[in-house]
Amino acid sequence: MATVLKEPSRTFNEYLLIPGYSDMEARPENVSLRTPVVKFKKGEESELYMNIPLTSAVMQAVSDDNMAVALAKEGGISFIFGSQSVESQAAMVKRAKSYKAGFVPSDSNLKPDATLKDVLDLKAEKGHSTIAITEDGTADGKLLGIVTSKDYRVSRMDTSTPVTDFMTPFDKMVWGSEGITLSEANDLIWDNKVNQLPIIDKKQRLTSFVFRKDYDSHKENPNELLDENKRYIVGAGINTRDYEERVPALLEAGADILVIDSSEGYSEWQAVTIKWIRDHYGDKVKVGAGNVVDADGFRFLADCGADFVKIGIGGGSICITREQKGIGRGQASAVIDVAKARDEYFKETGVYIPICSDGGIVYDYHMTLALAMGADFIMLGRYFARFDESPSAKLMVNGNYVKEYWGEGSARARNWQRYDLGGDAKLKFEEGVDSYVPYAGSLHDNVQMSLGKVKSTMCNCGALNIPDFQKNAKLTLVSAVSIVEGGAHDVILKEVGPSTGQR
Repeated sequence: MATVLKEPSRTFNEYLLIPGYSDMEARPENVSLRTPVVKFKKGEESELYMNIPLTSAVMQAVSDDNMAVALAKEGGISFIFGSQSVESQAAMVKRAKSYKAGFVPSDSNLKPDATLKDVLDLKAEKGHSTIAITEDGTADGKLLGIVTSKDYRVSRMDTSTPVTDFMTPFDKMVWGSEGITLSEANDLIWDNKVNQLPIIDKKQRLTSFVFRKDYDSHKENPNELLDENKRYIVGAGINTRDYEERVPALLEAGADILVIDSSEGYSEWQAVTIKWIRDHYGDKVKVGAGNVVDADGFRFLADCGADFVKIGIGGGSICITREQKGIGRGQASAVIDVAKARDEYFKETGVYIPICSDGGIVYDYHMTLALAMGADFIMLGRYFARFDESPSAKLMVNGNYVKEYWGEGSARARNWQRYDLGGDAKLKFEEGVDSYVPYAGSLHDNVQMSLGKVKSTMCNCGALNIPDFQKNAKLTLVSAVSIVEGGAHDVILKEVGPSTGQR
C-alpha cells in the first residue's frame, strides 16, 4: 500500500505570523536581507551572498540579460533561461557581464527608412522614448541619428513621416567616444544640457548610451551585487541533456552560478549532471539543483553535491503539472519539510546547503512566510514578468496594459528538457500555460515596495536578519473563515490599488 502522509498539503495562504517582541532598534532601515546562495561549512562563510533574497525564474518570459542587470542592481540574481541555443544563452550572459554600470546597450533601434508610426510602435513596446537610428537598425550599427519625444508632435505630424525628417542627425548630436569614463560622460551630459549621450567607436558604431536619469539611479542602488571585478553577478540555467556543451560555454561567457532547470530533481539525471561538473571543475563551479518537495529529495541532491536546492513542484501560476500528472505538494508544506531536512543535514555534516523556494507566491507577504519557514531565498516568475525589464511584449488588452507570460512547459516554450524523462527529444504534453500578467512598471520601484513589507514584518517579529527571523518566527495555521476576516470585509470599497500587494 502507498505511504499516505498525515499532514495535508498546505499553501502559504494557510499561515500567518504571530508578532514577537520588538525593541526600539527593530526598524526597517536596520534590517539586513543578506543571505547565502551556495553551501558552506560550519564556522565559514558562503562564497556567494545576495543582498536581497530574490532570484528570477529560469524562463523565456522572465530572465534575459536585461533582467540580469536590473536584478543585480537591486542585490539579487537572475538565472538566464536555458531553453534556447547554447550560443544565444552564452551571448546573453556575456552581455550582462560586460555591462558597465551607467553604460546602457540600446534596446530601441530603427533603420533610417522607418516612419513615425514605427517610432510610436517601438515606444509602446519598449516603454523608452530614446530611439537610436542606425544604418542596419541594430544596437551596434553605424549611428545616423537619434529620436526622442522632443523631436516630434503626434498631433501635428502624419504617422507616415520618414524618421529622417525629424530625427536629430549625427552631425548635430553630442556624443562620447568608446573608452570614456562614466564621470566624463556625465560631465558631457551636464555641460551640454542633454538627457542622453550616445557612446560610439572609431567607426561611428553605437556601443551604448549614458542617460542623465541613471546618474541618480546609480546612487539609489547601494545593494548592487558585484563580483571582484565590479561586474554584475549573473546566473544561468542548464539542463540534464546538453550540459557537456552548455556548461563550458556559459562559464567562458562569465556565468557566476548555474542551476539545473528541471520540473523534478529527485533523479539520476541530476546526479549524473552534477557529477560531470564536479569531475571537470571540482567545487569551483557553483551549481544548484532541484526541484524537490520533501526531505528525501533534498538529501539526495545534497549527497550529490548541489550547492543549493530548489523547492517546488506545480505551484507556479502558469504551471499545470499537478492538474496533468497529479504530482507535487503545497509550497508551504514543501518548504517546511525541506528546511527541517536542511537543518538536520547541517547538524549531521557541518555543511549548510541554502534552499530556494520556487513557486506559490501570490502576495508580497508570502515572501515573508517563505523566509520564516526556512527558505534562504526565493525564485519568482510571474512577479518579475510584470516589469519593464522582462523580455516579454507589453500589450494593451481590454483597455489595460499587460505583459505576456508563458510557462516553460507550454506549447509556446516547448522546453522539453525541463520535463525530460528520457526517450524522444520533444514535449510530450503541456505542463504550462500561455497567459498575460498585469503590467506593473519598473522592477526597482516594485522590489523596493515588496521588500519594504518584508522588512516591516520582520520588525514586527523582533528580527533584524533572516537567520534570526527563521529561528524565532512563530507561525499559526488559519481557518477559511479567518482568511476572509484578514482582508477587507463588510465595507464598500472605493478602489483597489497596488498597495494591496495582490499579484
